[in-house]
Amino acid sequence: MRTRIIHLINPKTDSVTTRPMYLNRALYSPLAGLLAVAACIPRDQYEVVLTDENIETVDFDLKADLVGISAMTSYVNRGYEIADQFRAKGIPVVMGGVHPSFMPEEALQHCDAVVIGEVELVIDKLLDDLEDGAMRGTYKSNILHSMEGMRMPRYDLLKKNRYVNRTFVQTSRGCHQGCTFCAEPLMNGLKFRYRPVDEVIREMEECGERNISINDADFFGTPERPKEVMRALKGRGFHWQAGVTSKLAQDDEMLELAAESGCTLLSIGFESITRSTLTSVHKHVNRPETFVKLVEKVHSYGMMVFGLFMFGFDGDDLSVFDETVKFNVDAKFDACGFSTLTPYPGTLTWYELKKANRIVSFDWTDYDQAHVVYQPAQMTPDELRVGFKRANHDFYSTASIASRFPYAGKRQRAQWMIYNLFLRKAFRTQNIDAVSAPTPAPDVIPVPPILPIKQEWRDAVLESIGEEHAA
Repeated sequence: MRTRIIHLINPKTDSVTTRPMYLNRALYSPLAGLLAVAACIPRDQYEVVLTDENIETVDFDLKADLVGISAMTSYVNRGYEIADQFRAKGIPVVMGGVHPSFMPEEALQHCDAVVIGEVELVIDKLLDDLEDGAMRGTYKSNILHSMEGMRMPRYDLLKKNRYVNRTFVQTSRGCHQGCTFCAEPLMNGLKFRYRPVDEVIREMEECGERNISINDADFFGTPERPKEVMRALKGRGFHWQAGVTSKLAQDDEMLELAAESGCTLLSIGFESITRSTLTSVHKHVNRPETFVKLVEKVHSYGMMVFGLFMFGFDGDDLSVFDETVKFNVDAKFDACGFSTLTPYPGTLTWYELKKANRIVSFDWTDYDQAHVVYQPAQMTPDELRVGFKRANHDFYSTASIASRFPYAGKRQRAQWMIYNLFLRKAFRTQNIDAVSAPTPAPDVIPVPPILPIKQEWRDAVLESIGEEHAA
């Protein structure tokens, strides 16, 4: 009997972090979700083939029994193309990930089934339906996974020699912040769900890597839980990095534990250096007057700061680009990721801008945090595009890199140079030479997997999608 095959595919996206730059390697592997999906597929029943189109071609001649495609908004169109090709060959296709979870009706025009949200509690039903020839429609659990007893991701499927950062371990899901531009609280909720510490450590010990990226929305989300994880990590010889918010990153005990347990880099969503802008997008945790001392404090513990900043908020005028870059260079941020505000379908920002008729383009390929797909409030779309491009150029200029280099202290200089060289080359080869062209709006409505808790926001969503979709 022929071995049944499930082909999992990550479609190509021309992003600065997933494009191979040096030694044929990309800075990040985008496969954490698909490795977790693969872990849920019984090995005694299926062979799993994993393809990341960023580093390899898709084998459309592979005789698979099922194709699974995960897609974020910026590469969902490519995902649809792949799905259409396989379905034309008679192979059933299931899609998942952020964009199909928010727009299942659109995705079902290209696939047989959509997994909305988390896969763990619906995968058995989906595979049973596949066996019965009845896999179709949407699969969504009525409850969220407890994160206990999660299976080990299939790291054996990963082509590790093609990425710099390749191993992502999740210790929690959810985020307390509820930023209006972010999909996290509408996918995974505003409450944290924590994975047992011993299961986290077991995965790290068995994944085959000593350099780990913690794949949480906010690893420092609560005061005590991250300390439990870091105490368990001490003395094990790991080097790790994580995304955190700024408030608890100022806690000396937290930072001391992070350094002692092997942390080399904290990625922090600062977003803006203007307090009123942060308040307008519900990023209340950030206080710009503390940013410089926060960077100094993290540096004093021998760790790097990767600052994430966004341009195009309604409070931003033409001065925001140069002022932000000067601030970042003077504060000696180790690296920065700049992006343009992007109204991802189903987020609060989407509903606000859509209601105001300010979204210009609905070409999902341009929803990459670099193209400008909406009308900014205090500048033209082209002024936003040019300013964004200039900010990246100036921050990663030779003079900036030389002035920010960690000549003293305990930060890892090799890791510092890898990030700066990768991002310098990525941004300078990024093809953002035009504002997105106007397109018609989609004929389907995005529906968040989880409705907002805040009544004002919930009402805004329900007004747009209608009660029947919310049900």
